[in-house]
Amino acid sequence: MLIRATGRRLQMTRNRSLKRLGLTKAVNDSANVSAGDIASLIYLWNPWAIVTCVGSCTSPIENLMVVIMIYGACSRLAPLAAFGYVMATHLSLYPAILIVPVILLLGYGPDAPPTKVFILKSSSASKSDMSEYDKQTSLKVQRFSWMTVLHFIFWLFIWSCYVLLLSSIILKKVGGLNEMFEKTYGFILTVKDLSPNIGVLWYFFAEVFDFFRSFFLIVFNMNIIFMVLPLAIRLKHRPCFLAFVYTGIVAMLKSYPSAGDSALYLGLLGLFASELAEMQFTFFLFFGYIGVSLLSPVMHNLWIWRGTGNANFYFATGLAYTCLQTVLVVESVGSMIKHDRKLRLLVTS
Repeated sequence: MLIRATGRRLQMTRNRSLKRLGLTKAVNDSANVSAGDIASLIYLWNPWAIVTCVGSCTSPIENLMVVIMIYGACSRLAPLAAFGYVMATHLSLYPAILIVPVILLLGYGPDAPPTKVFILKSSSASKSDMSEYDKQTSLKVQRFSWMTVLHFIFWLFIWSCYVLLLSSIILKKVGGLNEMFEKTYGFILTVKDLSPNIGVLWYFFAEVFDFFRSFFLIVFNMNIIFMVLPLAIRLKHRPCFLAFVYTGIVAMLKSYPSAGDSALYLGLLGLFASELAEMQFTFFLFFGYIGVSLLSPVMHNLWIWRGTGNANFYFATGLAYTCLQTVLVVESVGSMIKHDRKLRLLVTS
């Protein structure tokens, strides 16, 4: 329901932006359907989302907090966005990088075409014969709202203190907050558990020499942070899409990935069905995900239970899965940039 409501807000903002640019008729989508309906149906009928529920995993709870955060930011409800952010980072460390799209959503509002497109539209409108009211409307550009961001930071501090206070009271007899941080965030960052999963870090750190372990831990953990700033600079006008990209990167590079992480970013992908309609390699990606979903449990069964396979068989499916996620993120970012370039060409023409 929250994903559907977020999609409706994005759809309203998109229609309003196209109307301001005068491109409502020019941008004629092949299927003018609600992005929120598509995204909610993708999440509901995704086999990975169903598997996480059948397996009694906690991933749906983490996904719920992330979606609450995104919905609160899109609606500019600072207390709700702060609550979702604090709870998501409390349950898992990696949603902390979503602070960038949340601040952009609260400051600028939901996704819109680049500012340059509106400037080009206003310059062309000033040269043509238009009424004074139409000129002022076209010249109006979204400004950053610092008050909403400060309101979010205030509630972020309140919710953080509240969660830490409750944790310190509950864990007083078993080590307190220091023990909690060591067993949760420290466990995530040091990758001590090498049990096989659908990621690639377990295999890598099982093979690497102990002398180089600290170096590669720093490299893998910093690899996510290195991508935050360049993507934020390029996609600052698309903060909700930026949140989808960050969730995809986290699902690809986190130390203990699960099927629930993929269910989340695939659901968020449906929010941009109109913008990503011309994305390439969709046929390859669709059947690639199906193939990995079928082969991964088979290879795991052959290696762990039957003993007729080895770790390389299962690791190959994890490596293919990571490659598919990389292609999906790269192609979606490229398609969004092409869509914005198409809008600019339509305005200039």
